[in-house]
Amino acid sequence: MSSTPEVLFVCVHNAGRSQMAAALLAHHAQGRVAVRSAGSTPASEVNPAVVEVMNELGIDVSQEFPKKLTTESVEASDVVITMGCGDACPVFPGKRYLDWQLDDPAGQSAEAIRPIRDDIDTRVRSLLAELVPTT
Repeated sequence: MSSTPEVLFVCVHNAGRSQMAAALLAHHAQGRVAVRSAGSTPASEVNPAVVEVMNELGIDVSQEFPKKLTTESVEASDVVITMGCGDACPVFPGKRYLDWQLDDPAGQSAEAIRPIRDDIDTRVRSLLAELVPTT
């Protein structure tokens, strides 16, 4: 593993879960972890309700955009976290994979997305503590 761990979050549309996870990890890690997100079938934009609930935490994802999952992004990552993309996510030997079972925020209201965001935040903080232990 490089001196800076690299984490890739993957969901189907890269418009909700993976965007929230990447933004939360980047926020908490403050440069100690390289963070990317991608989707197996990217949407045209980040879910506006996701932008809204992230703004509530002071995290602006309004300039983010869904990105296509590439083999290169998986190969460059130390940890790949999938969120409901099933067989569409490529698997490479030697990579650490985690699958987070989370509700899809697509079509959901901000009220319905907040618990998903908070669940992701808890998981991200736990992952960060594992990747970059504070001594």
